[in-house]
Amino acid sequence: MAACQSELLLSDMWQQKATELNCGKNKISTMHSQANGVPYKKPFFESFEQAPLYIAVLTYMGYGIVTLFGYLRDFMRTWGLEKCRAAVERLEQTDFVPLYQDFENFYTRNLYRRVSDNWNRPICSLPGPEFDLMERVTDDYNWTFRYTGKVIKNVINMGSYNYLGFAENDENNLSTVADAIERHGLGLCSSRQEIGNTEVHEELENLIARFLGVESAMAFGMGFATNSMNIPALVSKGCLILSDELNHTSIILGARLSGATIRVFKHNNMKSLEKLLRDAIVHGQPRTRKPWKKILIIVEGIYSMEGSVVRLPEIVALKKKYKAYLYLDEAHSIGAIGPGGRGVVEYFDLNPADVDVLMGTFTKTFGAAGGYIAGKKELVDYLRVNSHSAVYATSMASPVAQQIIRVLKCLMGLDGTTIGHQRVHRLAANTRYFRERLHQMGFIIYGHEDSPVVPLLLFMPAKTGAFAREMLNRDIGVVVVGFPATPIAESRARFCISAAHTQEMLDKVLSAIDELGDFLHIRFSRHSRSLRPELFDETNFELED
Repeated sequence: MAACQSELLLSDMWQQKATELNCGKNKISTMHSQANGVPYKKPFFESFEQAPLYIAVLTYMGYGIVTLFGYLRDFMRTWGLEKCRAAVERLEQTDFVPLYQDFENFYTRNLYRRVSDNWNRPICSLPGPEFDLMERVTDDYNWTFRYTGKVIKNVINMGSYNYLGFAENDENNLSTVADAIERHGLGLCSSRQEIGNTEVHEELENLIARFLGVESAMAFGMGFATNSMNIPALVSKGCLILSDELNHTSIILGARLSGATIRVFKHNNMKSLEKLLRDAIVHGQPRTRKPWKKILIIVEGIYSMEGSVVRLPEIVALKKKYKAYLYLDEAHSIGAIGPGGRGVVEYFDLNPADVDVLMGTFTKTFGAAGGYIAGKKELVDYLRVNSHSAVYATSMASPVAQQIIRVLKCLMGLDGTTIGHQRVHRLAANTRYFRERLHQMGFIIYGHEDSPVVPLLLFMPAKTGAFAREMLNRDIGVVVVGFPATPIAESRARFCISAAHTQEMLDKVLSAIDELGDFLHIRFSRHSRSLRPELFDETNFELED
C-alpha cells in the first residue's frame, strides 16, 4: 500500500511541476498523457527553458561589440595597418563579377575566425567513446594552424553520433566485414541498376524492411543524398510540402529541388501544422485554386540541434484527418530510441504503416555510411526507377553494407546474443542519468528527456569558444554550435550520449561541466527538475504516517 501511495505521489508531483513550468515565462512543454485529443501511451516531457532577459541583452551586446571591432579591423586592413589574410579579388579582375562578396564574408572573417580552433580538429584513432587528437597551434589568430607532432591521448568523445557504440574495432565482430572486402573489394564502381548490385545489398534491404516492420526498403550510399535526391522524386510542381522549421539541410535542399510549394510550420507545433493543412485544403493552389496533387508533411524523429522528439502520434492523427502523406526522417532516432532501437515509431508504439515514407541513415547508430527509404513495396519499386540517387549514384560499398547487416542482426538478436538489446537499454539509462544530473546542476538544456542529443545552452559567443577549449584542457572533446547553425542568441554545446560511455566517463564529464559552470558562469536555469529531488535518489522508501 505504501508503494502504491508513493507512486501516486510521484505522479502528482511530476504533473504539478510540469504545470508550474508551463505556466511560467519559460517555454516548458508539459508532461502529459494526452495532447490535442491524441492519447500518449507514456508521459511526454520536453524542456525549452528561456534564459533570463539580461542574458539575452548581454548576448546581443557581445555580438555588437565583436561586430564593431570587426569593422575597425577591416578599416585597418584596407589602409594596410593590418595584414589581410582573407580571400580577396585580384586587381586584374576588378571589372568582373566578384567571386568574393566582402560583406557576406564579414562574419566568417571577423567572428568565426576568432573561435575556429574549436572545429575541424583532426583525430587519429577510432572515434569510439575515447579518441586520440592531433595537437595543433596557431601563430596568427586561427588563420592557419601547424601541428606540433604530439597526440592528445584518451580524450572522452562527447560529440560523435556513435549512439550504440558500433563504431568499434573488435576483430571478432568485424570478421564478416573483412570477408566482404575479400569477396567484393572496397568499391563496386557502378550504380545499382548496372553491375553494382550484390547479394549483400539484397540481404541488407530485406533486413531493413524486417527490422522496421514494413513491406520493402532500399539502401543508398549517402545519407544526405537519401533526402536531397529522393524528395524530388516523390513530389513536384503542383504539390505542397509542409516542413518543420528545424528540419535538416538535406530536407530543405530536397524540397527546393522538387519544385513543390514549401510552407514551414513552427517546430513541433500541431496548431501551426493543422492551420496550414486546413488552409491548403480550403484554398488549394495559389491563383488557380486547384486542389494540391499531394500534400507531404516532412518531420524528423530526433532534431539534432534541439534534442527534441517529434510529436508523432499527433502528426499521424492530423495526417489521417486531412488525407496527407507523411515523410519521417529517422537519421538520429533509428537505433537510438525505442525499446528495440526501431526509432520513434516503436517509441510511441505506432503502426509503421501509418508513416508513408520512412527514411533513416546508417551514419550514426550503425557506424557506417549511407541511408534508406522504407515503406510499401509500390513506393520502393517506384524509387528504384525514378530516384536520381538510385539511378546515377555509385552503389554502396559491400563492406559498408556488411557492417550495417552486422549491426541489424545484433539489434534483432539474429546473432544469437542480447548485446544489441543491452546497448539500447544502456543508452537510455546513460541519457536519463546525464540529463537529470545537468538539470540538478542548474544548466539550461533543451530537448526530450529520452533524447541522446543533449544541447547545453551557453548563449554568449565568447563562452562558446571558452567552454570547448576548457573542456579539451580536461581531455574531453565536445561540439559547440553557434550562429548561423542556431539562432543568434542560442549558442550551445551539444553532447551526444553513447551506450559505450561508462559511468566513470560520464561522471568525469559532469564534474568538468560543474566546474566550468562556476568558472564561466553558465548556470542559467531558474527551475529545478523536481520539487524534492531526494525522493528520486532512493530506490526504496516508505512514506511517513
